[in-house]
Amino acid sequence: MPRTYGGWRRRRSIGLFGLSFNGTVALLLGLIVLMLSGLYAPSVAAVLLPVMALAFLLAAVPVQGGSLLSFLLTRLRWWWASVLGHTRFRAGVLIEHPRAFQLPGVLAPVTLLSCEDGRGGRFGIAWNRRLGHMTATILVSSNSVWLAEPSDVDGWVANWHQWLASFGYMPWVQWVTVTVESRPDPGSALRHGVSSQIDPNSPQAAQKIVQDLVKQAPSVSAQVETRVSVTFDPRRFPANPKDRMQAAAEISNYLTQIEGSLAGTGVSVLGRASPQQLVGMVRSAYDPASLSDVNTRLRTDPESIETGDWTDAVPVDAETFHDHYLHDSGTSVAWIWQEAPRTHVTSTVLAELLAPTRWTKRTTLLFRPWPAAAAARALEAQNSAAQYRSELSWRVRRRVSARDHQDLAYAKQAAQEETRGAGLVQMSLYASVTVEDPERLRQAVSHTESAAETSRIRLRRAWGSQDVAFAATLPLGVCPPYLVQRGMG
Repeated sequence: MPRTYGGWRRRRSIGLFGLSFNGTVALLLGLIVLMLSGLYAPSVAAVLLPVMALAFLLAAVPVQGGSLLSFLLTRLRWWWASVLGHTRFRAGVLIEHPRAFQLPGVLAPVTLLSCEDGRGGRFGIAWNRRLGHMTATILVSSNSVWLAEPSDVDGWVANWHQWLASFGYMPWVQWVTVTVESRPDPGSALRHGVSSQIDPNSPQAAQKIVQDLVKQAPSVSAQVETRVSVTFDPRRFPANPKDRMQAAAEISNYLTQIEGSLAGTGVSVLGRASPQQLVGMVRSAYDPASLSDVNTRLRTDPESIETGDWTDAVPVDAETFHDHYLHDSGTSVAWIWQEAPRTHVTSTVLAELLAPTRWTKRTTLLFRPWPAAAAARALEAQNSAAQYRSELSWRVRRRVSARDHQDLAYAKQAAQEETRGAGLVQMSLYASVTVEDPERLRQAVSHTESAAETSRIRLRRAWGSQDVAFAATLPLGVCPPYLVQRGMG
């Protein structure tokens, strides 16, 4: 029997009829007001009753993973933003301004910093001037689980858990994203990559063997890149850096520690993403037709790529629609994670979703570590909420649904595991697919959604927020839940 893993649980509050805690309090207060008005002002109660019934229906009826009220508010906000022209981005051709070349949407406050890594090289940091966060990216190569021993895979999973749990003791780490990007390649990357690695002084027979292998390789292949982006809040560093340079030095020190602990999680660390590589990632995401040119410049003349700003990465034209995102030579559709697998899964559960296709696809897992000091209280609160819902269901309906029973079991399991040293991490997933031919968009969407279902993951299209979900798959430190909490999403 293959080893299975699990432990996902959706955060739920004490609420009635699927409402949140605040919604339940509002409902109870409304009922009290309705009862008092019925006793002392029946005419007022007659007016309040239909209003409250409509508000309850809007808040309780589920639509596309949320309530009907949130769905209508999202459509209204998107419509108003389109009326104001906030859904369309146009890059100026000739602009004299110190911050003329800005990325669109939520990426506008992000600027690029070039920092020394202490090893004779440089790495890039995406600095969000509005939030003060700094994001550095580590390039990795994941090991295949198909050819590994089951005991090795178990060790990788356990070490990955310990790696994530360690961030609970680093309050300056805000979140960690793991992105797997796959795109079709006509085979030129393999030829150029091999030719650049051949030593001209090597034996001719060895060179001929390598060249013959390249010729016999498939003419169409796939490029797969895996990157780990870590977002820091310099204001929480123990050293209390005074400026950006001191903050970058602290980030470099912590990255060295993070890279060392990544070695046992089933990946090989390739290095930190340079400023030129970050520019290339953003440029090829917005303009997939420029991928070949970007790869050539990165391989032959990386210094020709401008890193002082986003001059070489900013899109010329980008427009957000309610169900898709149009940018330069590409058309994209983005999804968010609506529900995790309900059952335990194997180590290859994401294989179908991450597999290369004929289109450019990015899948991002976003982890927000919970502080270790507050994890116990949070899990106890969730355990109490699950017990309350189970008890309420028994008293009202004389039975407990299978889903509530399983949810209570998961809540108890999480609380018990935390007492044994496990960490608590909030997790979400974002996926995007990009095509150059808009006629093939429907096929790409259907294939991606089918792959997600095969992986036992329910995806929901990011209605009205396509540009934000698209930006979340880039290595620039965008966290949609944090933006919503700050009132910026």
